[in-house]
Amino acid sequence: MQYGICHLSIVPVRSIADDTSEMVSQLLYGEHFKVLEQRKKWSKIRNAFDNFEGWVNNQQFTLITDDLFSEMESTGSTKIASELISFIETENNVLLPIVLGSCIQQNYPIHHKFDGAFTIGMQDKSQIAQRALLYLNAPYLWGGKTTFGIDGPGFTQMAYKINGYHLLRGAQQQSTQGEALSFIEESEPGDLAFFDNNDGVIDHVGIIMENNYVIHSFGKVRIDRIDHTGVFNTDTNTYTHKLRVIKKII
Repeated sequence: MQYGICHLSIVPVRSIADDTSEMVSQLLYGEHFKVLEQRKKWSKIRNAFDNFEGWVNNQQFTLITDDLFSEMESTGSTKIASELISFIETENNVLLPIVLGSCIQQNYPIHHKFDGAFTIGMQDKSQIAQRALLYLNAPYLWGGKTTFGIDGPGFTQMAYKINGYHLLRGAQQQSTQGEALSFIEESEPGDLAFFDNNDGVIDHVGIIMENNYVIHSFGKVRIDRIDHTGVFNTDTNTYTHKLRVIKKII
């Protein structure tokens, strides 16, 4: 088994080993992973953070030893960049911009320097909805995980990650985590609201805020009203998503 770490700002994770294939997720700076299969140009990887699998260009990551991978897995002290944009100074004295939610590993193999704001460990639940506001107006992007483009479950995953908690990558996967609440009145800011389509498949997720509002990625990261029916868009005066369940993760 081989292991790797992302040494670039944002790297696409694709559905198949081809530059023109669908981007299903992204690797952010400092995220580490298992290499499941390696070809001449591409590698199939499994992200250690959420076990999500996909294909990454071999030039866009650095191989690491199994000992270093195990050390990264065992430590609970990974720093998470908490500013919209931070900078890494490379070993060649080049500034590399990195985005909100990037990982600053304590035992990094490429000797980069970081001097910016970060979070470390589990933060108070009240911080989740607050830090989610950092993504406000980020455009919707299938497979995206950054303020330059983000999808629904990518948004909730990153808001939780900055606060020290792990969510899986897809909305349906995230809906298997936590404890279901019977009524919306039981929810607190930071809880997750899940929505399903006409076939009953959960396909969207947002973060509960105070006073019956939800923040979610739909066209862009936006704030809408939520009630027992679902998300009410005041711009169009219509319900855009049907509420399925609210989950308390923390």
